[in-house]
Amino acid sequence: MPTQTIESRSPQDQSDVVVSAPAADREAVAAAFTRAREAQKAWSRSAVARADALAAAAEALAAAKDEVVELMVREVGKPLTESVMEHGRAVRILRYQAQSGLDPDGDTYPAAPPADMRTLLFSRRRPRGVAGLITPWNFPFAIPLWKAAPALAYGNAVVLKPASDAIGCALLLEEILNRHLPEGVFNVVPGPGAAGEAVVEFADVVSFTGSTAVGLGVAQAATARGIASQAEMGGLNASIVLPDADIESAAKMIAGAAMGYAGQKCTATGRVIVLGDRAEFTDALAAAVEALPSGDPADERTIVGPVINPPARDELVAAAEQAPADGGRVVTGGKALDGPGLFFAPTVVDGQDPSAKLAQEEVFGPIVTVLKASSAEQAVEISNAVSYGLVTSVFTTDLDSALTVVDGLETGMIRVNMPTSGVDFHAPFGGEKHSSFGPREQGKAARELYTTTHTITVGPAS
Repeated sequence: MPTQTIESRSPQDQSDVVVSAPAADREAVAAAFTRAREAQKAWSRSAVARADALAAAAEALAAAKDEVVELMVREVGKPLTESVMEHGRAVRILRYQAQSGLDPDGDTYPAAPPADMRTLLFSRRRPRGVAGLITPWNFPFAIPLWKAAPALAYGNAVVLKPASDAIGCALLLEEILNRHLPEGVFNVVPGPGAAGEAVVEFADVVSFTGSTAVGLGVAQAATARGIASQAEMGGLNASIVLPDADIESAAKMIAGAAMGYAGQKCTATGRVIVLGDRAEFTDALAAAVEALPSGDPADERTIVGPVINPPARDELVAAAEQAPADGGRVVTGGKALDGPGLFFAPTVVDGQDPSAKLAQEEVFGPIVTVLKASSAEQAVEISNAVSYGLVTSVFTTDLDSALTVVDGLETGMIRVNMPTSGVDFHAPFGGEKHSSFGPREQGKAARELYTTTHTITVGPAS
């Protein structure tokens, strides 16, 4: 029986097949885990060797900047400026995590009676084995690395199943890393959803980023197997604009957070909750959105590029068409654009109730709805009244107001006078409710997922 293939096409030109590769089935995934499990035994023995290998891989990735950036622009339509930033972040993640394996790997404790002072009681962190990683297309280097780098640093091997729309980036990452990692330690298995299911079936620990429905299924399957898991899922993020905020400044920042990279970030702003004159803010936001350069992602001026695939654009068109029926008014945008790329005009909707579909369900793309609140307390209630809890921004010049609002927000990340988008690779990342399951990602927080604690007691021989 001939091997099936999987391909990714450029969102800038759907006739451009970026890469076609064999699609991994269950047997291929099982074979990758067998290789990884064997390689992990030696890989786990020396933290210094791991640090050296990951540091060398970081420098190799840095040297491959032009190739990496060009492929990101072509395969996932990420604007050039953002692609350059993602490459830089990916390198920094590797450099940072290369040293994490050299951190203290446990603690000592005083032994309890009847043990005497000679008894040694301590804990050690050990790798779990082989990490199964399932990653999305929108950050095709940064997200695989903020999972893989700490997993590798702590002594695990990795099997990565990338999204079908970003298999070229994943295969390039594998090529770069494997110049410096032992054979079998880092493996990529492109394939359909069934390949992801197989990853969960064979892994010793699982980390997933993607849709809420799939993520909850991954967590459930992993829990049924008794293995640790983590799922980063959706985010219908809000920006709260308090009456004293600088309207023009807030509007420009929110426009970028909502529409940059065509809104295809889990941290993008999907809702704006305004106290005060909503019409004034909506006009300022629409003007800021209309001023954002759209077009070819290879143009360094472009902020808003194409959306990833035809179904994604169809969903955006449907959401814009539904908005008036839910009491909204499309202030700007709302249409698919002609041309070879999968473009959708950045869209601002006004006048909806917080219960409207667009204000309750995440649409992954450049569309935002502006909502009205009569008080800071109501703004917090509206922000919290969704099934997600990833990130919220608050815009104000009053510290007391900021602290009051921040205290009531049910999101894992809260930013004041900053966009909802943006991630600090060395700080914990994750949300509440249906945005996240399991421990936080990134920074030192990653150790919780990729290692397990062993408590050891050593008593005197006599």
